[in-house]
Amino acid sequence: MMERQPLDDVDLKILSELQRDGRLRNNELASRVGISPPPCLRRVRSLLRRGIIRAIRAVLDERQLGYEVVSFVSIQLKTQAQAAQQAFEAVIAAAPRILQCWRISGDADYLLKCVAPSVEDMHQQLRQFAAMPQVLTIRSFPVLGLAKDAQLPMPADLGPRR
Repeated sequence: MMERQPLDDVDLKILSELQRDGRLRNNELASRVGISPPPCLRRVRSLLRRGIIRAIRAVLDERQLGYEVVSFVSIQLKTQAQAAQQAFEAVIAAAPRILQCWRISGDADYLLKCVAPSVEDMHQQLRQFAAMPQVLTIRSFPVLGLAKDAQLPMPADLGPRR
């Protein structure tokens, strides 16, 4: 197991700035966090290599691209057997309109974020889930609107750790 290197204040400032705008050029990022560009670039590369920054990408508006229906779907499997989970996850991984798939605990085993161009297309997607031999129950939660979309808080912003 790899030992986790601690993050200092400069690392946290870099992470915060990149969350606000992932398109920042290195020179601007360095200026905002108070260091010169070469060490700033080294730090960003280190954060990427260590997996602290998982990706830098654009966040797209689903509806602007024709996906009128966004829905969260909870799925409970018939069994917790590893083979059933692997089979289910393989199908989900290949489905382009499933944007996220979270393995969860509680009444359901998975929570999916799905998009579709229409209600009928979303119903078709739900019928495909129902036809999977591993699936026991499905609950769909159509999205009416986004109430909050926040950045991950930096540990320093949360106050002292106990």
